[in-house]
Amino acid sequence: MNRLLRILNPVHILNAGRYSSRGFRYMIREERAFQQELIFTAVGVPLAIWLGDSGVESALLIGSLLLAMLVEVLNSAIESVVDRVSLERSELSGRAKDLGSFAVMIALINVVVVWALVLLG
Repeated sequence: MNRLLRILNPVHILNAGRYSSRGFRYMIREERAFQQELIFTAVGVPLAIWLGDSGVESALLIGSLLLAMLVEVLNSAIESVVDRVSLERSELSGRAKDLGSFAVMIALINVVVVWALVLLG
């Protein structure tokens, strides 16, 4: 019971929320790709609810959009860490950034595939 109370400590929960909102504000303010994905998501969520024939279809459509945003956040985190370590050009740093970008591309392809399969299938 004591462990549960430590896990549910309101101070920890509030701090986590504060850190998350700082990250969200940074992404909105600084990351153009995230801004674009946020606009697509803001348009896509109501469309997904309207176009999905079931809750499962709507969830798949919305989930694919949220996954793309999640991968964009992780890509930005990778880029920040790489830049923090060194601003010098490095093959490994470039590879890390390229792989993060590739992960975003896969997530965006996933959006297209999921939406096509749900809406055309």
